[in-house]
Amino acid sequence: MNTESATTVTTEFNPRSLTEAQFAELGVSQLAYIKPVTVEGRRVFAIHAANGAPMGLAEDSDTAAVAIIQHEMIPARVH
Repeated sequence: MNTESATTVTTEFNPRSLTEAQFAELGVSQLAYIKPVTVEGRRVFAIHAANGAPMGLAEDSDTAAVAIIQHEMIPARVH
């Protein structure tokens, strides 16, 4: 009888071990933030990647959330 043993290696995530650049990229492809802003006297909603990079503007918070979801990302609102 031939038995093979599988070894599972688990590494615990330690955010304190991240470099500044690694931390800035954390969640970039999965999470986008919605933040109310004023542009040319109008209140609109800015969409930013997790690293703070601007991605777009929307007329309202719900439209911003839908746009984020359509791009297979998770929306998060910032007040």
